[in-house]
Parts: sequence; structure tokens; C-alpha cells
Amino acid sequence: MINANPLAQRLYEVYKPIARTSINPLAGIVIDLVYGFVLAAVFLLLYKSLPGKTGLVKGVSFAVLVWFFRVVMYTASQWVMFNLPVEALLYSLVTGLGEMLILGVLYGLTLKPAT
Repeated sequence: MINANPLAQRLYEVYKPIARTSINPLAGIVIDLVYGFVLAAVFLLLYKSLPGKTGLVKGVSFAVLVWFFRVVMYTASQWVMFNLPVEALLYSLVTGLGEMLILGVLYGLTLKPAT
């Protein structure tokens, strides 16, 4: 949904010369699952240190933290190293924030550390 919609396709045309022509769905699923479990483990590890009293607030705090270190830092690196359209960079920032907020809210509402 994030990278296959018409807006993303237009914004990410700059990557077309280096983009793969086909994808490996199994590899994508495995990577997403591993990434999700690792992030969930980090959330549980940081749970008591995250700001907020409720799981929801802790989840949003975690989402902003991960968004900064994963999406903002990556986008800043892309901006420095490559001549990319600003719109594509902004799209990455916004969609990355949305993705991290969804994950953070899900983690905050469903995961609690063992006591």
C-alpha cells in the first residue's frame, strides 16, 4: 500500500533504473516478520522507560522514537547522498510516520512485559 500506490510510483520513479523488476514475496514476508518480532522485543525491553502511563501512550512514544531512528535518519542520509525529489523524501517521512504509529499503537495495546 505504501510503495505500490500511484502517488508512490510517480514519486519513486527516480529509483527505476536501479529497482528490481520482480520481487521475492517469501523473502519480503520473512523480513517483515523478523522485523516485527525484533521491534516488539525492543518495545518490551524499553516498556518501563517509555514516557506515559498507559500502553497506548507508550506505544506512540515508541513509534516516534523508532520513526526518528529508522525513517528520519534514513531519509536524511538519502537527501545527503542522492539527488532525489524533495516530494519523494517527504512522502517517505510521512508514510514512515504512519507505519510506525500503527505498529506502536498495536504494540502498546497488545504487549505488556511479564511481571
